[in-house]
Amino acid sequence: MPAFNAGQYLGESVQSILDQTYPHFELLILDDGSSDDTYAIAKSFGDARIRVLRHEHNQGLVITRNDLVKAAKGKYIAFLDADDIALPDRLKAQVALLETNTVDLCGTDHFTLNALTGKLKKSKQVHSNADIRAMMVVASPLCNPSVTGKAELFTQNTFETGTDVVEDYALWQKLSIAGCRFANLKANLLIYRVHASQISQNKLTEKLSVVAKHQEDYIAALGIDPQLRPRPLNCFERLRIAPLFLWQLNSVIHGVSIKANYQIYARFQHRGNGLWTPLTRLERLLVAMIVTIAGSRI
Repeated sequence: MPAFNAGQYLGESVQSILDQTYPHFELLILDDGSSDDTYAIAKSFGDARIRVLRHEHNQGLVITRNDLVKAAKGKYIAFLDADDIALPDRLKAQVALLETNTVDLCGTDHFTLNALTGKLKKSKQVHSNADIRAMMVVASPLCNPSVTGKAELFTQNTFETGTDVVEDYALWQKLSIAGCRFANLKANLLIYRVHASQISQNKLTEKLSVVAKHQEDYIAALGIDPQLRPRPLNCFERLRIAPLFLWQLNSVIHGVSIKANYQIYARFQHRGNGLWTPLTRLERLLVAMIVTIAGSRI
């Protein structure tokens, strides 16, 4: 659990780990040079499973995550940010899946909590290894604070310097190219809090630029021309480029679902189509179906 000026939410996040139905864990909290009461709150819990570390000066999220990985002793490493909440069966369910040795890293479905309105919204995740790897061409299909994986994944593949706004996304792409097996559990086991002070909210312009660069690098690593990268195109350009991109993607990653192909194709379309929306959705569905069926026969 990396923590920087997280005093407002930290207590609730820590308690959500102490309330887990799976008891065999250590909770590492690294205070990254906070100026509020983060460190005092972290030290206030009287549970021997909690170990609190501290940076005297702020080092940033990448260094903090890597330092936590170095300090961890367990067979598996689970992430939880200091403003999020793990639901009670999260660790139990993820450890059970990882112990089958059919996956190397898994996330979960989750609720998004709007800190301003208090409203909860269910996530719309993809769940299979193929869909997760395919969706990485357009977005991060794993909710970082819901992720648990084999410890060696993180000791052998560190978070990259200079990717603080998308450090998780960049790592998932690296692991995908290395052959990591992914899954998302079909259970809402996390509450992901959205609020104005998050890095992902405050550095949106920087994030979009870094994301585009990593998407191009990932597409190239898959052996696909990055010039085909999903982005809004007019109808004629879209019908020329998008099916070609999806075909190549499905040729490299076998077993991609219609749902994932549908979501990827949507990134080639403009938003706000008004009266044309039903037709753009039909176009999206038809292309996704054709590519998925054809891809299943490769």
